[in-house]
Amino acid sequence: MNIKLIAIGKTDDKQLNSLIDNYINRLKFYIKFNFEIIPDLKNVKNLSESQQKEKEGKLILNQVDTSDILLLLDEKGKQYDSVAFSEVLQKHMNSGAKQLIFVIGGPYGFSPEVYDRANGKLSLSKMTFSHQMIRLFFVEQLYRGFTILKNEPYHHR
Repeated sequence: MNIKLIAIGKTDDKQLNSLIDNYINRLKFYIKFNFEIIPDLKNVKNLSESQQKEKEGKLILNQVDTSDILLLLDEKGKQYDSVAFSEVLQKHMNSGAKQLIFVIGGPYGFSPEVYDRANGKLSLSKMTFSHQMIRLFFVEQLYRGFTILKNEPYHHR
């Protein structure tokens, strides 16, 4: 299985990018992982929130095949502890799906079309974090999930 993380907009913070890259490199020992960044939209001041979500939604859906499992990182999503999240990963790997895609949306969330296509929603916390920070938190939790599945000491139970 391949896992892909899609995010809207780049992160300018070099330290944050370095930390994200660290976990992405660690993930390569467990699974094929891709991090795709969709560039920020241009001239958004001329767009309403719904128009911006619609345009971002089209760009997201262009990267999703019909056979992919699509999970949105969304504040209204289901919350898991790290062990339960590792079980979700295992379930999807056992399903025979070729690709599992997680998406971090833009500043206003997702379009109705993206919600309609999604197979589920996942929340990392009830708190609100910047879209740049969520990237780091998510790749760390993904790495933690695989170390749990491999019974490695990174996660202390």
